[in-house]
Amino acid sequence: MKPGYLHGTDCRPVAEILSRIGDKWSVMLVMELHDGTRRFSELRRALHGISRKMLTTSLRGLERDGFVTRTVHPTIPPKVEYQLTDLGRELAVPVRALGEWALQNRARVLVARERFDQAAATHAAVVEPDRQAVR
Repeated sequence: MKPGYLHGTDCRPVAEILSRIGDKWSVMLVMELHDGTRRFSELRRALHGISRKMLTTSLRGLERDGFVTRTVHPTIPPKVEYQLTDLGRELAVPVRALGEWALQNRARVLVARERFDQAAATHAAVVEPDRQAVR
């Protein structure tokens, strides 16, 4: 992408799509479904910390946007399966790359955060006494 690529253009269409595919649970669902069809309960077990409501909401959003299909099998109880569409499989390529990058660089990010937080705390300790002297 050349510098200034988005300059002068309406960024709302890009932001709208990125808001769907960039949220935490959508990314994790796309990564999980990349390996194949999954049932709701399998997805819930695989995604530690996700509530039933958030899983349902995320899956519906991905289905609405054409990334996931939902298949209901007429059994008792009903068997519901989710899988990526062709569009979802295309999305899985950069999403998985980003996820792998995050895993590989997590330690570096944590070190940078610690360094930043220490510098901010040191700066606050130096600035605060000066503010009190002014009062």
